This record gives sequence, structure tokens and C-alpha cells, in this order.
Amino acid sequence: MVTPAPDAPPAAANATPHLTIAQLRQRYGDRQSRYMVIRGVEVHYKDEGRGPVLVLIHGSQSSLRTWDVETALLKHRYRVIRFDIPGYGLSSRISDDVAAKVQPTDIVEDLLDRLKVHRATVAGVSSGGTMAMFLAAKRPELVERLILSNTPSDPVKYDHLVEPPAFLEAQARAKRLGGFQDQDFWNQYLWYFSGDPARYGPRLRREYYDFNRRTPEKYPIALVARIGDGKLAALEMAKIRCPVLLIWGAADPLLPEAAADALARYLANARVSRVLMPDVGHYPPVEVPERFARLMADYIEVVTPNLKSTRQTAD
Repeated sequence: MVTPAPDAPPAAANATPHLTIAQLRQRYGDRQSRYMVIRGVEVHYKDEGRGPVLVLIHGSQSSLRTWDVETALLKHRYRVIRFDIPGYGLSSRISDDVAAKVQPTDIVEDLLDRLKVHRATVAGVSSGGTMAMFLAAKRPELVERLILSNTPSDPVKYDHLVEPPAFLEAQARAKRLGGFQDQDFWNQYLWYFSGDPARYGPRLRREYYDFNRRTPEKYPIALVARIGDGKLAALEMAKIRCPVLLIWGAADPLLPEAAADALARYLANARVSRVLMPDVGHYPPVEVPERFARLMADYIEVVTPNLKSTRQTAD
């Protein structure tokens, strides 16, 4: 049974109000934070280091902080670019006009074009991997390699999940609170989707709570890349021909090893390599960031070295 972490706040924390974007920026912005208006939405991004370009895309309900450790470990040998998908993190809200006209890959495309990036290795976790795949299909000249972690290839189903009572109660409480997800909800969420709950410490659990109590969005997933009914996604995945590495948390209750097999089948025209981690859950870059960073570097430098590319440095 999953139980709350011992340092979970008291029940009164359920009444904690939402945080505005300004409050989140004050709390979590830093010297590396940059902002760029793209297609009518202000995007928070970071561009650190020098060397071949590595683009890192977070999943839904997350932020660019997913990649904090990987960036710290790799920015001395790569130019690491990451951003908050609008509606998440420190990026701005999504207007009616943006929701109607802008596609998820438009944001990352325009960001990289304006940063003068012409070739990159692109990594994504969960729905961030979906965005990375769609970008590779649309811009093959831009994406040199793909690194995908626990990324769906078919419409995601939830009927196979067996959730512990504590997590079910946290979800029921969120419904009673009008959708507000308290700290205990995020304790239970992260513990359930981990391979080893001890890897998620108090600081990380607090960050998930803070970012997900951001003032509610009218269009919370408008710029999150989605598989949809799977038909269009299957066509896009078939277009991908660059090398692909799957780094998979095989203890993921949502997307287990069979999901990695399915994704590899859809990537029929790509050279697919796989690393399965049986002790890791749905968010490998967060749960085992040091291992993830080593795997990415080894894949880029040892498994697929010397691909035709232009090595770029930050100005």
C-alpha cells in the first residue's frame, strides 16, 4: 500500500490557494531563466552550455525542472535547451486565439529557429516524447537523434491500473475540492508512478505540488502533444528515420514494457535501440537522472557518433 511520506503537511494544507504565474516565477525563476514570446504566448526556457545541441522536453503535469540534474551533468559538453510547455511551469497562460491556431510543435520549432539551432538530439519523456516524435517527423533535417522515455504510441488506457486505497482517496478528495490537488495527492501520485518511492524526496514532491496548483488554465493541454485516436500519430511515427533510443522505466504501471515494444513497432523505419530499467517507473529522467544522463551521453557519443551534423555553440 502506498502511504503518505512522513513529512507530508497536515490536512489544513488542502485549503492552500492556487499560485499565480508571478508567484511561481518569483519562487522558481533563476539566473538561467529566459522568456520569449512565440505565437502570442510567453515561453519560459533555458539555454545552457556549449557543444552539440541537446533539446529536452518534459511531459504533462511537469516542467523543465524535470531535466535539472541532466542539465547540470551534461552542460559542460552539450548546449542544453529546455522549455516549459505553455500552460505549465513558468510559461504564460494560453489564450483563445493561441488554443485555436497554434500546434504543439510550433512552439519548439520557433524556439529552436530563433535560437539558430539547425541540428539537435531531441529527448522527451511521456507526452514530451510525443512532441519530440512529431517534431522529428515534421523536421527531419532538424532532429539528428531521438531519445524517448515512457512515451505512448497508442491511445492511453487506464482500466488496467490497480491503484492503492491511499491514492484513490487522494483522487476522491481532489474531486471534492473542485479539482484542487493537495500535497498528499502529489505524494501519492509520485509514489504510485515510481519504481522506488524513496527516490522522490520532499523538495521534488513540493515542486510538483506547487506547479500543479498554478492558477487553472482554460486550455490546460492545448499545447501538449497527444496521440489522439492513434491514426495520425501512426502515420507520423512511420516518417521517422533518424536513430531512436528508448530509455524505459519497466516498472511503469501505466506504460509497461509492452508499451515500449509497441512504440518500436510503430517506428518501423527508424533504427531503434532499447534500454529497459526494471526498477524505474514512469518518469526515468526524474527518478534516476544520473543514470539517464549517462545513457543519453553514451548513445550520442558511443552508439551513434559522428552523424553528419553541425556542432553549434551558444552565442
